[in-house]
Amino acid sequence: MCPPAHFKVTYSINPWMDPAKPVDVPLALAQWEDLRDRYRSLGHVVEVLDPRPGLPDMVFAANGATVVDGRVLGARFAHQEREPEAAAHLEWFRAHGYAEVCEPVHVNEGEGDFAVTASYVLAGRGFRASPLSHGEAQEFFGRPVIGLDLVDPRFYHLDTALAVLDDAADEVMYYPAAFSPGSQEVLRRMFPDALIADEASAMALGLNAVSDGRRVLLPQAALGLFEPLRERGFEPVGMDLGELLKGGGSVKCCTLELR
Repeated sequence: MCPPAHFKVTYSINPWMDPAKPVDVPLALAQWEDLRDRYRSLGHVVEVLDPRPGLPDMVFAANGATVVDGRVLGARFAHQEREPEAAAHLEWFRAHGYAEVCEPVHVNEGEGDFAVTASYVLAGRGFRASPLSHGEAQEFFGRPVIGLDLVDPRFYHLDTALAVLDDAADEVMYYPAAFSPGSQEVLRRMFPDALIADEASAMALGLNAVSDGRRVLLPQAALGLFEPLRERGFEPVGMDLGELLKGGGSVKCCTLELR
């Protein structure tokens, strides 16, 4: 995770960002710290990446890399405003002993568009990631990469439209209307028992969630997901990251999983 010490919205690279809306940085930091402390209270280790001036979106650490089996595929950002973040993440991984670190050739924005299940790497495309990044990831990780087309700009990254609930059981939840008809059919075939999110929960970025296989941390405004999660044996944990939502991110965007 990376604290939002320099978080602000001065440009717009997704439909959630409006430079006319001021950001309360102390509130954003307090909300981020609440998420960090909640992870720790649940027994998870949180590593902190130091924020850098001039990079307001570094708080969305999920975009910095994808890590599977200790192997790190770095990011290559689609927008120049975020390009320097990629090097900052790779420096951290190299400094912390990760031996297999790959600087990508093709545009990918880390776990923004890569979701890891037990059997697959799901890969979004349509707004940020290059389709060519899918083959690059498959070659590097040695896992099947399944491409999914995003068609609604409000769901500009895969992690705004789909969340992995249990990577040991290939269990996911997603919002069908964010995907093309063909990708919807692929998801139905791959995950026939998936939890289907309603529009209101999706629009609250309720799918921008992190699950440890039992507890699911998600935006507290995604009310329509809480009872369905409980019915499946999960414990939903509502979080308020309203200030960070002004940048188009919530729980998952703030969290890069070190597998």
